[in-house]
Amino acid sequence: MTSLALFPSPRRAGGRVLTAMAIALALAITPVARAEARVAPDTFADLAEKVSPAVVNITTTTTVAASTGPGPVFPPGSPFEDLFRDFGIPNVPGHNAPRRSNALGSGYVISEDGYIVTNNHVIDGADEIQIEFFSGDTLPAKLIGTDPKTDVAVLKVESPKPLPFVAFGDSDVVRVGDWVMAMGNPLGQGFSVSAGIVSARNRELSGTYDDYLQTDAAINRGNSGGPLFNMDGQVIGMNTAILSPNGGSIGIGFSMASNVVNKVVGQLKEFGETRRGWLGVKIQDITPDMAEAMGLETASGALVSEVPEGPAADAGMLSGDVITSFDGGEVKDTRDLVRRVADAPVGQAVRVVVTRDGKSETLLITLGRRELAEGESVPAAVSRPQAAERDMLGMIVTPITPEIATEMGLSSGTTGLIVKSLEEDSQAYEKGLRAGDLITEAGQQPVASLGDLDARIKEAKDAGRKSLLLLIRRGGEPRFVALPVE
Repeated sequence: MTSLALFPSPRRAGGRVLTAMAIALALAITPVARAEARVAPDTFADLAEKVSPAVVNITTTTTVAASTGPGPVFPPGSPFEDLFRDFGIPNVPGHNAPRRSNALGSGYVISEDGYIVTNNHVIDGADEIQIEFFSGDTLPAKLIGTDPKTDVAVLKVESPKPLPFVAFGDSDVVRVGDWVMAMGNPLGQGFSVSAGIVSARNRELSGTYDDYLQTDAAINRGNSGGPLFNMDGQVIGMNTAILSPNGGSIGIGFSMASNVVNKVVGQLKEFGETRRGWLGVKIQDITPDMAEAMGLETASGALVSEVPEGPAADAGMLSGDVITSFDGGEVKDTRDLVRRVADAPVGQAVRVVVTRDGKSETLLITLGRRELAEGESVPAAVSRPQAAERDMLGMIVTPITPEIATEMGLSSGTTGLIVKSLEEDSQAYEKGLRAGDLITEAGQQPVASLGDLDARIKEAKDAGRKSLLLLIRRGGEPRFVALPVE
């Protein structure tokens, strides 16, 4: 069965190479001019010779705690004793003491004064970091800063002479079919080169800021943190993950696009930490049926499901607004908005265009800092409905009373309809609604009673709409759902 594998880094224990799973993402970068399309190169030798001095192998040393688990015990002098000790099997005499473990990865120099970019997982938890250069020289490195969200780390070495370094390319101009070359330390085989093409763009795996280039250039364990070059020798990606049934390359590799990490690397160098912009809204993508229910021409933009206390609330943004433009650029979807807000400077005032009640409005919002805002509390969950009830839109719903709200830990002024039950073959269930959800709006208007919901359903039908937009809350999280009214 084929699965997606994030790069493990080869590890050594007792002189033998072992492998250990680890996550990889990364970044780097300064925009450059668009390179013109090229024919297939006769050779990659000139390119490899040009960039090799700036690519490095990274070895980390970590203290591994003593093992206490059961295992085979052999008499002193047994031939199996050395064998099992070398391969890390516990309960061999002398094995249970803390030991040192080495891990291997890749990286590259980004400035002549010794800054190096790699993956966070390559150096995570390391006691010592050693950099091996193409020349054979080695230098110790100190950690400048990391960003676990993008798996990026910036290191620094002190060199008596200026170091060769590579420039960063603009990953946004890379096209499917462009030639690329990867270089790194796969499986401990340092300074290995592989070549291929860009197979796809804008791949998303699991992270908030994912923007991967897919390539068929051979990428294996130990390539983590290594660069993906264009034909001008510019870094346009950082090798990160592979899709493989066996852990080895089958020609489906993923490199984080260089532009994703441009500001991350700069911030880590300047501050030792990230400082991402924060808008202060909860958002969701707009589906075609939701667009129809809202009277929108296209299912694009980011729908605001909640506006807690923060920059957006201070500027007058409301739940139900559709964000269509941020800082002068069109917003395609939630993923697009999240990344662009994160890249915007903290404290910057930006123009945000929203669609509200069929009209366009522009808000001037001064961005906060996401790192400071994370971890804020959310409203309590709703779980136990009761009182008067009716079957509406395929659900049994009941109004919430002040007594029920207090019992559930909500404020006494909480209003809405609770979903008491629904059938698994209903449209509401298929759209994701579940018993215990709290409906607070219908047709982008508050609902506090069954009569309110009746009125919203009638209004949608009178307007010729096939669906009604509901705002629900589950576990403190708001979400819009469009349900058919026919």
